[in-house]
Amino acid sequence: MNTPPSTTSPPRARTSSDAPTDAPTDAPTDAPADAPTAHRWRWVALFVILTAEVMDLLDALVTVIAGPSVVRDLGGGATFIQWFTAAYTVAMASGLLLGGRLGDVFGRRRMFLIGMAGFTLASLLCAAAASPEMLLVTRIVQGFFGAAMIPQGLGMIKEMFPPAEMAKAFGAFGPVMGLSSVGGPVLAGWLVSADFLGLGWRMIFAINVPIGIAGLVAGLRYLPASTRHPDLRIDVPGALLATLGMTALVVPLIQGRELGWPLWCFALLALAVASFVAFAVVERRRDRGGRTTLVVPSLFGRRAFTSGLLTGLAFFGSLMGSSLVFTLFVQLGLGFDALHAGLASLPQALGMMVGFGIAQALNARLGRRLMHLGGVALAAGLVALGTTISVAGASIGIWAMAPSLLLMGIGMGLTMAPFFDIVLAGVSPEESGSASGTLTAVQQVGGALGIAVLGTVFFSRVDGPTAPDLAAFEAATRSALGVAVALVAVGWGLTFLLPKKAEHYGDH
Repeated sequence: MNTPPSTTSPPRARTSSDAPTDAPTDAPTDAPADAPTAHRWRWVALFVILTAEVMDLLDALVTVIAGPSVVRDLGGGATFIQWFTAAYTVAMASGLLLGGRLGDVFGRRRMFLIGMAGFTLASLLCAAAASPEMLLVTRIVQGFFGAAMIPQGLGMIKEMFPPAEMAKAFGAFGPVMGLSSVGGPVLAGWLVSADFLGLGWRMIFAINVPIGIAGLVAGLRYLPASTRHPDLRIDVPGALLATLGMTALVVPLIQGRELGWPLWCFALLALAVASFVAFAVVERRRDRGGRTTLVVPSLFGRRAFTSGLLTGLAFFGSLMGSSLVFTLFVQLGLGFDALHAGLASLPQALGMMVGFGIAQALNARLGRRLMHLGGVALAAGLVALGTTISVAGASIGIWAMAPSLLLMGIGMGLTMAPFFDIVLAGVSPEESGSASGTLTAVQQVGGALGIAVLGTVFFSRVDGPTAPDLAAFEAATRSALGVAVALVAVGWGLTFLLPKKAEHYGDH
């Protein structure tokens, strides 16, 4: 179903002849709004956008691997390991809705480049952190700049590519995510273990600096023009309510276990619910009053988009949470160093690439059914991993876990490959900035919730008065993986609400 865009949405996308832009464009001035003319350098520009995605993805993957090493160097404990990744994802999720809107106001190219520059600088500051508190603060800064950068990429793809090439453009995310998933954990483990220049874990952030500089140089040359709407106003109340809600939701889930679940944790959870309700009310009132909204309300009239948000929340929560738990098990329970932990996760990453490859060949024919198959494979892999850990006991090694991890990866690839195309296909050009920010924010919230919930389940079984033994780590891992299976089951059920295949805007 394609509902009309909200009356507060920006006007149709214009060309360089009738709107201010921040870069030259090759698009003809008579291109219709709902069928953008192909940008001359679209495939090179797509590579630049994917570079930003790689930086974001690597930052999530490498920090999961490096967490125990950071704690040994800077101090902290179980809660810090959770916050090490969650601080970034919460900051990004809080800023993504605003980041997508800033792209509508100031131009997506401009905000993308600002975000990449800030992300690169924040990575350098993370590498120089001298305390756990400093590292968490710089991670938050990194997340906010990531929030300015990431949603612009999806919006620019909608502007650069004609409908006939849209699926292929979004499909490029699959192999890149797969390659990053393969290389990320191994790269992180290698960088930490190799201790280049005596930097140790700090190299996982320092490596972002040359990547970011290269992305900036290429972005200045090849990214397309994007329409600016300086007449729009930023929805400050909406941004504050969204940030408050996301923070109030994640903080007690991470801190509650360590502090014995004091009353204020439950008060924050209630505040989170109240904040999200207030956000919905404020956005609807602003829309009715003709004022700019943080989220275009018409998006929630699109079945693919609304059901996609819920589906993504469950699947990404399971993905990020189970990745953290597996890394904690092999490093804290089995005593693997960072490099061996990265190598242990390699079958999962390779499986993801296989899943993406299968999905690319079958996406046009199967559509949503790929997500059904992927969910089953992912759940089966999680169950198999828990069973393997239980049966193998102290003799468990990389090869024993590899088949389960491979199946998990295939399930992830089959699930995620068609996800973006199905969810974003029906979004109009006027809604793309808001849609991109909202969808990516839900990804990050799902990841943060997965880390908080599964991490809490894991540490509740091993954080006791006596030092935990391998049996305790095995029990903790099985319990957390059980929660991951439940999340997959929820996401699998929600996929039935999605359209059977991507329904592109303007097709009907």
